[in-house]
This record gives sequence, C-alpha cells and structure tokens, in this order.
Amino acid sequence: MIKSMNYAIKAEVKDPGAEWITFTSRKTMYGGKDIAAGDTIFIFASENEGGRGLVARGIVVSVEAIPSIPGIARQTPRVSITVQRTAAAKRSLGRSELKPFSNWNDRRPETELNFKFYRQATDKIVGITELTASFLKEFF
Repeated sequence: MIKSMNYAIKAEVKDPGAEWITFTSRKTMYGGKDIAAGDTIFIFASENEGGRGLVARGIVVSVEAIPSIPGIARQTPRVSITVQRTAAAKRSLGRSELKPFSNWNDRRPETELNFKFYRQATDKIVGITELTASFLKEFF
C-alpha cells in the first residue's frame, strides 16, 4: 500500500467554498512535483491574488504533469491538479500570522510554511512535513 503524502498550495482561489477546485499549470517546489491522486492538500488563497491565506483542505483526485518547454535549460516543474474540498478553515493563517517565524532552523511548522510560501512569494505547490500537516489540521 502506498502512503499518501501531505502538500500545500498557495494560489488564486476564486471560490474557496467550491466542492471541486482545479489548479492549472502550477509551479512545484520543495517536493511538490511528487504530488499524486489521494494525497491531502491544504489550500491557501494567495494574498498576491487578493486571498486571505488558509481556506480549505482537500484530497487530490487527479494530477497531470505539464511537459517542459523545449530549449529552456532551467524550468520549474509544473502540474495541473483537481482537488475535492473536504473541509473549510475555521481560523485564519496567512502571511501576517506566519511572518514572525523566520528562524529557518527552528523546525516549527509555522517557519516551514513561512519559508516555503513567503520567502519567495510566488504561488506554488509544496510538500510539507507530517508535523506541519498535523499543525494545519488544527485549523479545521
């Protein structure tokens, strides 16, 4: 049996209450390219796009790798995913709550999220540790 993993995405979310959410051609970093159907994903509505941070949790139902563009040496892997939303966040967690956590070596879940999402502020899918997934579950 293959164990499902935990991921988080920071992207534009037009309708956080939708049962199904599709993210097309999203950058992946920090292990995000390994996302697969059945994995848990925590959805952050990107502040870059007018969002408010953590809005939902879901299960990845499909993944499609986007082919690299020929002739470009360094490319960030991209995927398109469809997620079935399973829960809505009950508490706020976004850039303002995570900003104070900048000791990159303290192994705190807040620091992991701040580092992966806000140190380089582009929208992306990232792999997260089990500790961080447990921390995020407290927001539902």
